[in-house]
Amino acid sequence: MAAVERISKRALAWTLPLVAALGAATAQAGQYHVYSCRTPAGATAPTDGWTGTVASTSAYDTYALNSCAAGGALVAALGDQTTHQANNDRATWSFATPGFDSLAAATVWRAGDTAGGGLANATYQYWLAGPDQYSVFGECIATLECHGDGEMASPLSSNNLVRVPSANLGANVFLSVSCGGPSQPFDCPAGKGDTNNFAASVYLYAADLTLEQNAGPVAANVNGELADAPVVSGTSDVAFQASDPGAGVYEAVFTIDGRVVQRTVVDRNGGRCADVGGTADGSPAFLYLQPCLQSASVDVPFDTTVASNGPHHLVVTVLDAAGNSAPVLDRQLVVSNAAGAATASSGQPNGSGASAQASLAVAWHGTTSARLSMPFGRKESIAGRLTGAGGQPIAGAQIEVQASQASVGAAAVAMSSPVTGPDGSFALTVPAGASSRSLLFAYHAHLGDALPAATRTLQLSVRAALRVAVSPRSASVGQRIRFSGRLLGGPVPASGKLLILEARAPRGPWIQFQVVRSDTRGRFKASYRFRFAGPANYQFRVVSEPESDYPFGAGVSNVVSLHEF
Repeated sequence: MAAVERISKRALAWTLPLVAALGAATAQAGQYHVYSCRTPAGATAPTDGWTGTVASTSAYDTYALNSCAAGGALVAALGDQTTHQANNDRATWSFATPGFDSLAAATVWRAGDTAGGGLANATYQYWLAGPDQYSVFGECIATLECHGDGEMASPLSSNNLVRVPSANLGANVFLSVSCGGPSQPFDCPAGKGDTNNFAASVYLYAADLTLEQNAGPVAANVNGELADAPVVSGTSDVAFQASDPGAGVYEAVFTIDGRVVQRTVVDRNGGRCADVGGTADGSPAFLYLQPCLQSASVDVPFDTTVASNGPHHLVVTVLDAAGNSAPVLDRQLVVSNAAGAATASSGQPNGSGASAQASLAVAWHGTTSARLSMPFGRKESIAGRLTGAGGQPIAGAQIEVQASQASVGAAAVAMSSPVTGPDGSFALTVPAGASSRSLLFAYHAHLGDALPAATRTLQLSVRAALRVAVSPRSASVGQRIRFSGRLLGGPVPASGKLLILEARAPRGPWIQFQVVRSDTRGRFKASYRFRFAGPANYQFRVVSEPESDYPFGAGVSNVVSLHEF
């Protein structure tokens, strides 16, 4: 994580070495694979992102060849028909990530030889490097008794497989061949080479490049029957505008009551935006660095018959090619298809004046809005009224209520059913400590009816609450301070919740300096050792950002102060 470089005029050089008691944690970014030259299954693949260059004193007998489309390889080579000047003649194939990505992992299948040999002051050689030409992680030098690696007759042999070390990951990978030596004008010899007449060569037969993208997609202008209709049937659609700054807009994913029931590629982009598979980590794999459209008008049909008749919790998300997601829809609706739907009452009338043409009005107490945002720990009241045709109250009717937490995979849970009074009114209290959720209110004209006569949905957004303490409250250079705290609301995801530690000088801007992950009970710890002398005053706080598996909105802890002397 980036350190805090400056939070006061006095602390111009203050930096925070990020040492966390639970280990450094960073927010997860989306990842996708790109195959080059060959897929792991052996099919031919493009070489998107690779560039061949040559440097030669004579512009002769130096090669950067690409025969991947014919089942060959990317080849960097020096021919054996002429001498090659030390530190001048070179051929290179280089891979560069797009500006929106970085390499999270890389595996290449390569082979090479230095058949031309070497002399005391000049030698044929090849090497692999990254993220720059000087960070070498695999090399073969003729004068050091390396005459070749790998199996040229078997491109995907395990002997050809090289995993790029994590220290060499960045924006670039290089495969180079050259005549090397202490200085010019020494030359590597001519007249001796392999069966391809290369004095030195390196072949890239395949690459599996894992790219990481931090920024995710955005969805806007959501409309369609799935977005607006309280009752849906048959094939219903949702339409929206989607954009992504990186690998592009990939899939729309539909979840009913926590179960994924449909995945739809929103635009195949001429075949480029298609997962070719073959990955071990479950991430999608493509043949191009930017496989999908960065902006798309989406209109996706959804078959409602995958769900039973009745109320359901529908969540629609859009994914980019790296697996980053953005919400499109999160709502309660009622599915009503002919097959299996109730066509007659199955019980006693629900209330005095029960009616299939009932109207149900529900709102948060003191407002007419269906949405409410509140801090954690406060209880809220809901007021409603049920009327029949002509506005006549329906008294003594049961109102079914289902609550769905605002987290991926959360199932709807039945709450206590209020009963309408003589004027058709009813009330419900959401207890203190509740999480963000949607509440579906349903009235059935007859007890036991499969489908409701009227429904309404309320949305509750609860800000995350958390506490933090620091010990000691004063410190000097070289001394360690410790942070401890907890989230007040749950449930906490099984993997914990990411939390951001921020610092500032009093009245200065808040600056992030560390990310930690809580345990499953919401507790977290971190530490920091001061590197520069005071005196100075600082303030600290912890921020919880929204995450799809934690049912609370953004929240901020209490502020704790500390004096450095």
